[in-house]
Amino acid sequence: MKVKVLNLDGSAAKGEVELSDDVFGLEPRADILHRVVTWQLENRRGIARATRERSEVARTGKKFGRQKGGGTARHGDRAAPVFIGGGKAHGARLREFDVSLNKKVRALGLKMALSSKAKTGLVVVDSLDIADAKTGVLAGQLAKANWGKKVLVVDGDAVNEGFARAARNLPGINVLPAVGANVYDILKHDTLVLTRAAVEKLEARFNG
Repeated sequence: MKVKVLNLDGSAAKGEVELSDDVFGLEPRADILHRVVTWQLENRRGIARATRERSEVARTGKKFGRQKGGGTARHGDRAAPVFIGGGKAHGARLREFDVSLNKKVRALGLKMALSSKAKTGLVVVDSLDIADAKTGVLAGQLAKANWGKKVLVVDGDAVNEGFARAARNLPGINVLPAVGANVYDILKHDTLVLTRAAVEKLEARFNG
């Protein structure tokens, strides 16, 4: 599949880039994409910390008062939830959100996410070099390009420093290196912008 290379302002640049059908030409499957997105979001969650119940707190188990005649309730030990320092009644239990997913399914999900954007919403630019690395200048260029409200820009090994600095305060513009490309971020943005270096890195990632 051949795609025309554009500039950051949406104008046509010189040349075309050949996209591999093995990476950008698959038919997306909703079930695979759903599994990968669920896996990503579950693994973002932290471990829910457990609270200590009355059998787990470090308090004496000795009966501290008389059964009768004291004028108070008939308590057995200080670990009861009604006392300060006692155990939590019906407390939260430890929950781990470490979901596993096969590497082949994860790789297939990323290919399908890229393929879905290749149909509608994929832009390839020559590079992210800008003469004046300022937010206002970049905002004007992107406004001319009209790529939508949410744009994900993926560069090669490292993100262009000037572009990243200029895009830092622009709402809806996110920048990632090729190694950070993932299914969730690709799908939640309107447009996926890849540099030539990003295309090479992504295709090498699967071919290697």
